[in-house]
Amino acid sequence: MALIVQKYGGTSVANPERIMNVAQRVAKWKRAGNQVVVVVSAMSGETNRLIALAKAIQASPDPRELDVTVSTGEQVTIGLLAMALKEIGIKARSYTGGQVRILTDDAYTKARILSIDDQAMRADLDNDTVVIVAGFQGVDAAGNITTLGRGGSDTTGVALAAALKADECQIYTDVDGVYTTDPRIVPEARRLNTITFEEMLEMASLGSKVLQIRSVEFAGKYKVKLRVLSSLEELGKEGPGTLITLEEDKDMEQPIISGIAFSRDEAKLTVLGVPDRPGIAYQILGAVADANIDVDMIIQNIGHDGSTDISFTVNRGDYAKALALLQDKVKAQIGARDIIGDNKICKVSAVGVGMRSHPGIASQMFRALSEDGINIKMISTSEIKISVVVDEKYLELAVRSLHKAFGLDQAAA
Repeated sequence: MALIVQKYGGTSVANPERIMNVAQRVAKWKRAGNQVVVVVSAMSGETNRLIALAKAIQASPDPRELDVTVSTGEQVTIGLLAMALKEIGIKARSYTGGQVRILTDDAYTKARILSIDDQAMRADLDNDTVVIVAGFQGVDAAGNITTLGRGGSDTTGVALAAALKADECQIYTDVDGVYTTDPRIVPEARRLNTITFEEMLEMASLGSKVLQIRSVEFAGKYKVKLRVLSSLEELGKEGPGTLITLEEDKDMEQPIISGIAFSRDEAKLTVLGVPDRPGIAYQILGAVADANIDVDMIIQNIGHDGSTDISFTVNRGDYAKALALLQDKVKAQIGARDIIGDNKICKVSAVGVGMRSHPGIASQMFRALSEDGINIKMISTSEIKISVVVDEKYLELAVRSLHKAFGLDQAAA
């Protein structure tokens, strides 16, 4: 008998028919003799609807009250799924995050999990009951409802799996695994049988939407065996999905590149002609950080006239705010010559643990892009990834070019 945690996203529970489908899937695992804990998201589109309602009342909704409002989406789903399971003869019980006692800090709309009380869940599991938990939510020490931020249901699933020491955490989505890149851009993209936590973390941070980045971090930290599956496949004909595991658990040699990730939501800002002296980068980037704007890639070019240019990227949604901040407050303060920006860029990345032992990956990547006439604006590297910024109009061409250049369109040996 295994203890399995399953998480179903919004598309998997989008309507009563799909909720009944989830119930049948859960029942199959339960009838096979497993203990099952299920984490569900709100029905597809419901969280956006609730946020829109809140904004119709208050332009900038109070964070505490917004959490109270949006958390109701998952509460609907857990109740409906419990009913669906009971309808087919499976004992089930639903819990909100507060009832399970998923304790978080008090950072409303983006809370972090501090601890989980597994006592009630274990009692139900021992009583042959399927436990259904609302994803995306918890409570702080004062009992206030909190939410974990977008994609937080993945984090809930992995956190429960860690607390319960589950044999496997299964993340059910509308895709049947992790692919070498987005099949909508490259039809030849392949489903990966396995991928390491490191690679998945990079893919998630670089734009892959399959898993929420915090859930991957959590899984890697607590060594939770994670598998991505599709809830839309016909019951009984499900594929194996993609197993996300530790590199050292693998018996075979890693491919050099596992996938090509990309992000359209990028913008670049450049501060021109600032004095080349200690503290300048801090004055620029510190002001941006104080405005709660995340900075990604950073490049500094030192000129021969004693001045320097600093370029960095931010999320496109923060572009206007960051540009105004630099022009209104930072430019005069540091004596910059000008502030320029570009919000028509994208980031394309090659990810693979095989880079560690294979030199020449960067040159191969740059050659492939140059042969297709794609100019590189910025470059960033880590131990297992290379990212480039290019004009947004070249995104799909760049992804297809790199996918082919690294042989990702070929079946694995």
